[in-house]
Amino acid sequence: MEGNNILFVETTDRMEEPSLVLCSIESAARVYPDRPVVFFMEGLDDILTYSDKMKARRQYPTLVRFKNIYLFPLRFEKLFADTPFLPWYKKVDPKKEDYWTLVKSDACRLAIMWKYGGIYMDTDVISIQPIPQDHFLAAESDLYTSSAVFGLSAHHNLTWEFMLNFVQNYRGNVWGHQGPTLFTRIVKKHCGMPKFKSTEDTECANIAYLNPQRFYPILSPYWREYFRVWDIFPTFNNSYALHLWNYRNKNQETMVPGSNTLVEHLYKQYCPTTYKAIAKKKPTYLYLAKGKKG
Repeated sequence: MEGNNILFVETTDRMEEPSLVLCSIESAARVYPDRPVVFFMEGLDDILTYSDKMKARRQYPTLVRFKNIYLFPLRFEKLFADTPFLPWYKKVDPKKEDYWTLVKSDACRLAIMWKYGGIYMDTDVISIQPIPQDHFLAAESDLYTSSAVFGLSAHHNLTWEFMLNFVQNYRGNVWGHQGPTLFTRIVKKHCGMPKFKSTEDTECANIAYLNPQRFYPILSPYWREYFRVWDIFPTFNNSYALHLWNYRNKNQETMVPGSNTLVEHLYKQYCPTTYKAIAKKKPTYLYLAKGKKG
């Protein structure tokens, strides 16, 4: 893989991906047609042959038409080799972890960024236009840095710093300590907490530090606005992608065709193949497969 990847991660063995995950990946494939969109999945069987590759692709009918989407199995020990994470991973006891799935995801995004480079996105981020910067961190608000979207080249010194800080300051019982709180710690260390003027971006640690408007025009407390009917839909002209705050969505609200909600409007515009399949009640995944754990 070259360093211009768009990177996604699934750190459970789930294969029945919700529509928002499929929408996130489809929207990225559409917005970045000349870049590999790579989805690492713990539950995916090993891909050893071309037949294995095609079998994996066919599991998701709404994604199969996009030639720039690649599904790769996620094997933790292999991924964490030659990073600060491997000793930590071998020592930690998942049964005693309060947020193990989240912590695994926090570690994987950094290890994948270190080894392959590109732009990482959470699977509840809908792409709407290309991000012009390749090296960036993004503000979630004036007080916090996002770990849901960031871009760095392979073997960037900042990624190594993130990984070291993750292991040295590990607190698995504190939600987000290895995620947005980690990113915020590093930004504060390098530049205090950058201030923004209007919708302009700034810089930190010699890379772009993007305005909250780029991915968070709707802030966390107002996440339900995505599932509301608007009189006039917002344009999001100052945004590159939209983070839908899935961790706040405890009742698992979803996009409902015909509801005229903002999220339906976004599906129609940015992941129309996924939207049409749901609207026509066609399957969005074909069968389940449990992979080999690493």
